[in-house]
Amino acid sequence: MSLKARIGEDMKAALRARESERLSAIRLLLAAVKQREIDERVDLDDAGVVAVIDKLIKQRRDSVAQYTAAHRQDLADKEQFEIGVLSAYLPQPLTADEIADLVRQGVAESGASSARDMGKVMAWLKPRLAGRADMTAVSAQVKAALG
Repeated sequence: MSLKARIGEDMKAALRARESERLSAIRLLLAAVKQREIDERVDLDDAGVVAVIDKLIKQRRDSVAQYTAAHRQDLADKEQFEIGVLSAYLPQPLTADEIADLVRQGVAESGASSARDMGKVMAWLKPRLAGRADMTAVSAQVKAALG
């Protein structure tokens, strides 16, 4: 079953169970997937759906930080709940050791020798780590490996 189909089935289950908050988060995800499909005129595969989920989670994390700073814990809790719902659709995250191994492998295979070659390494790593690691942290590791 594709990820998009699984999300659709989960939406139906949340609708039947009358879980309004969960249903809202899943509908938001499906709307974002549909919007990206329309914008790019493609049918998203699992990797494309994971990219959409990553983007939505990143937005929610930013919102949580802003709501917390503004002392709006109610809104921060709602965003945190949505992060939990969205995270369930991501693949199993990689461990720090697995990420470090992939960074070393990416540096070696892309032939990178300095910080100017960071883009090559990131381009090699991105499809392998999408949805399975925080790319900001990976970027810092690549920078440290090259610098």
